Amino acid sequence: MRRDPRAYLWDAREAARRVADFIGDANEDAYLHNALMRSAVERQLEILGEALGQLDKLDPEIAKQVPQLRAAVDLRNLLIHGYAKVDDRIVWNTACNDVPVMANALDRLLNRLDS
Repeated sequence: MRRDPRAYLWDAREAARRVADFIGDANEDAYLHNALMRSAVERQLEILGEALGQLDKLDPEIAKQVPQLRAAVDLRNLLIHGYAKVDDRIVWNTACNDVPVMANALDRLLNRLDS
């Protein structure tokens, strides 16, 4: 059974929202020294990248509308397969700067598709 592409968008958006929730008002130093927070953020970034990778396979036309989709999928692959090479500062910067932009774009795209 084919999954609705919107389900992948929803999964990605929810993962992005969780990243923001998990970070809360923490600063970079707090993030770097909190293994639980780092693990939680990384897991949500894995889900975000996986959902967008599946979306790209299922519906490339919709996937083209997601900014930085390839970067999200690449980060997911690094977190899963190259965990020893993960730079926590890069993950922090991604979580603080790129993920909120993507969450907003996913919101807009979901709203357009639901109209």
